[in-house]
Amino acid sequence: MLPFVYEALPSRVVFGAGSLQKLPEEIDRLGATRALVLCTPEQRAMGADIVMMLGPRSAGVFDGAVMHVPVEVAAAARDKAQRLRADCCVAIGGGSTTGLAKAIALTSKLPILAIPTTYAGSEMTPIWGLTEGGVKKTGRDVLVLPKTVIYDPVLTISLPVALSVTSGINAMAHCVEALYARDANPIISLIAQEGIRALVGGLPKIVKRPEDLDARSRALYGAWLGGVSLGAVGMALHHKLCHTLGGTFNLPHAETHTVVLPHAVAYNTSAAPAAMAQVAQAMGGISAAQALYDLAASLGAPLSLRALGMRREQLDQAAELAVQNPYYNPAPVTRQGICKLLDNAFEGRRPA
Repeated sequence: MLPFVYEALPSRVVFGAGSLQKLPEEIDRLGATRALVLCTPEQRAMGADIVMMLGPRSAGVFDGAVMHVPVEVAAAARDKAQRLRADCCVAIGGGSTTGLAKAIALTSKLPILAIPTTYAGSEMTPIWGLTEGGVKKTGRDVLVLPKTVIYDPVLTISLPVALSVTSGINAMAHCVEALYARDANPIISLIAQEGIRALVGGLPKIVKRPEDLDARSRALYGAWLGGVSLGAVGMALHHKLCHTLGGTFNLPHAETHTVVLPHAVAYNTSAAPAAMAQVAQAMGGISAAQALYDLAASLGAPLSLRALGMRREQLDQAAELAVQNPYYNPAPVTRQGICKLLDNAFEGRRPA
């Protein structure tokens, strides 16, 4: 067996249908008394419900969270937290809201309680991201890791099917790249494979019956494991490309992960055969790249960057940015190789 290092991250998870009702006591457990509730404009009503539930434990709400955490939005949220004398943040929503909470915690050290309503997984990681001048920068700091995460699958029933699919495949991307990470280890590999199996089992049932609570629970369980995987080990080319495409061209986060994943996996197939065999086995297929593409196609997910609004003339700029300061990757990152990968993703070709 190869030597490895495994470091567990400190976080508390409360999982199960109806677990949202435990929010007030979880706030008390943190020792907090003035929680700033964070959400997106679209989830303003949900944020207001949380404020009502917390009563005197709430300091107010900031409902301006958006994709990729622009520095201007982060600054406005930090100012409001300070002005309201908040002593913790409650982030309800997807990766955009959790990312905003992390931006606040990065400078203020306010503890975060996250309530995911998608399958993003950001709530289980110490990874933060901020976008400035069209460039998304990321980093790791345990300060931004939520102290407590409440997973209530009931909250995901209203998540539209299309977003459920892409959000779930985004979670699968965390699992997949964890298997060939530079600091991969046996524990996280087991977690990642279980996460893939749970998502493969849950997502098709959600497409057939969006209100299926068991399927929603299975997918949320898989997303949790994907977040654990993402938080414990480093990521590779797939995440570098998605950060580039999202931050620079403002492409939708989960959909971009969905389109790029099969092509990033195809790029790395020959350089990480053992990891690819684990992915294929967890999905019940032979080729990891083809199984991922076929799953997305069967669930009605977008398959091309063109469908997400990217223009062909932007591919060269994307390739140039992707080869600058590249993440670790099993296969060498070359401009020629990235150009071919992006062209396949742009056209939505099935991996060979």
